[in-house]
Amino acid sequence: MSLTDLAGLCLYFMMLSFLAIGGAPSVLPEMHRYVVELHALMSSAQFAQLYSLAQVAPGPNVMYVPLIGWHVAGWIGAVSTMFAVIVPSFTLTLFVAHLHARHPKAAFGIAIRRGLTPITIGLLFATVWILLPAVNEDWRGYVLTALTVLLVLRTSLNPIWLLAAGAVAGLTGIV
Repeated sequence: MSLTDLAGLCLYFMMLSFLAIGGAPSVLPEMHRYVVELHALMSSAQFAQLYSLAQVAPGPNVMYVPLIGWHVAGWIGAVSTMFAVIVPSFTLTLFVAHLHARHPKAAFGIAIRRGLTPITIGLLFATVWILLPAVNEDWRGYVLTALTVLLVLRTSLNPIWLLAAGAVAGLTGIV
């Protein structure tokens, strides 16, 4: 990847960072579109694997971004994409926190928070919509996903057990 292409990727990620309402996973569908569909820097399955790896590892949920950068441009890509995502959102967060501290009961702030909640939920559902076909190759994967969602929503079962069950299903060739 040339430095010009990497700069373009970083500028795009910077722009997305300003739109990441609800956290970095909320802009994952657009990152997927840019990296997989527009520029073919990786396959959809590779993208899903990098995202899954980042979510399993301890740390913030934004850790998939440097993995994308590392995959397309090595260490310079990892560092530059991480800065591209962190600096704008961090700056915006500081600005909004300062305004909220000065005017905690402002009607405009309350309206924005109420309006952004459904947008955040919709963006997270879009993330699921993008990743689901990338990780489920046939009907067995969809059944396992549905069963996992059902168990998470209906029981108090620790998610570690569900991860372990998914690992066993993968190792035994069920999915």
